[in-house]
Amino acid sequence: MKKLGVVLLSLFLCFGIVGCKKEDGKLQIGILQYLSHEALDLAKDGFIEGLEEAGFIDGENITITVLNPQTEASVMQTMVEQLVRESDLILAIATTAAVAVMNEANGQGKDVPILFTAVTDPVDAELVETMEAPGGNVTGTSDMNPVADQIELVKELLPNATKVGILYTSSEENSEIQANIAIEAAEDLDMTTAVRTISTLNDLTTVVNALISTDLVDAIYVPTDNLIASSMGTLEEIVKSNPTKYVPIVCGETSQVLNGGSITYGLNYFNLGKDTAAMAVRILNGELPRNIPATTVQTVELIINKKQLEEDLGITVPTSLLERADQILE
Repeated sequence: MKKLGVVLLSLFLCFGIVGCKKEDGKLQIGILQYLSHEALDLAKDGFIEGLEEAGFIDGENITITVLNPQTEASVMQTMVEQLVRESDLILAIATTAAVAVMNEANGQGKDVPILFTAVTDPVDAELVETMEAPGGNVTGTSDMNPVADQIELVKELLPNATKVGILYTSSEENSEIQANIAIEAAEDLDMTTAVRTISTLNDLTTVVNALISTDLVDAIYVPTDNLIASSMGTLEEIVKSNPTKYVPIVCGETSQVLNGGSITYGLNYFNLGKDTAAMAVRILNGELPRNIPATTVQTVELIINKKQLEEDLGITVPTSLLERADQILE
């Protein structure tokens, strides 16, 4: 009877913090990152650093497995199956990755805690019931950005602007949500919009040139679109080489500006990752995801690529913007 009690106590301790550790005594933390680009890389790095600051260190008391399918659906499915099967907690970075992990966990009948980050609308993606009460085994951080404020930057840069081009990847639901908000914001400022999408990066040159030369837009708005964010340098070169006119690129997040965009009120993805790590620590210490509200970013930064705007695009940045900027690229 005493032996049975010891066994039961061991099982209780094993499942009290997420689940059973592997034979090496380390909790298994899985990370699925949808693809590589600076914003998502920063979210991952912030998550890992946040865990370290809380005493959960890769190679010491946890093992972190990072997998990245680079948007390949079949590859991602294999990775998701592995992570759900082997992990005590999973972080999914970007909407597509988060939905895939949740669906696989449901399919395997596993209650592995799942965190998401860099997801624009977790409710619309059906990852949580509400932000305040997730209701299941999934919670995390949203990267919904201040789209209306970003569209207002068009008018501040170009007071006579009348038309905004909106560019995003057709397969990214997170981008479509932001695009719809941007359309309404532009209308509120008495501007019309031209919406064009790409399916692959091979479409980028044709579509961007159509926005500038055919649609005659005064600026292009790019939301936190994962595929386009991975090729901001290419987008910049297309804009700079257009023979019709030069237009600024208003972006959804800061790293897009750092890599070729013109201006944004954007969030810091490294800090977003650290916020998600704080949730992970609560779960590793015994809390349930359903009891941890999903959150959105509270602080954004005004980033201006002054060198590009003035030297390459011939647009003078108003003093009113420069005085408010958190970072100016010169």
